[in-house]
Amino acid sequence: MEQFNENERFISANKITPIMATQQKFVDFIIEQIDIPEQISYKKMFGEYGLYFGDKMFALVCDNKLFIKPTLSGREYLIDVVEESPYSGVKPCFFCDCIKKCKVLLTFAYLI
Repeated sequence: MEQFNENERFISANKITPIMATQQKFVDFIIEQIDIPEQISYKKMFGEYGLYFGDKMFALVCDNKLFIKPTLSGREYLIDVVEESPYSGVKPCFFCDCIKKCKVLLTFAYLI
């Protein structure tokens, strides 16, 4: 399996330029960060991915970025959570801007 490199996004004018679609190796990398990866599945949707715990979708992976479904209990549990919309017209989600935060959010997400 090809390894994901966190520095693969293109940076110009201090902004991250979106990649056309999420790379499979990024999704594999995200799933590997979860303590129980065998219980997580994903579905490819229009070049992006939905992450599922059982039959419940709990996250989106768009443009090689992880977005966790926001919940009230999530807001109480997490400190300094960043919210961002995965794409135009969608409600904001908890956005993972670093691997350490991703691990915390993913651990929390499958407990909800």
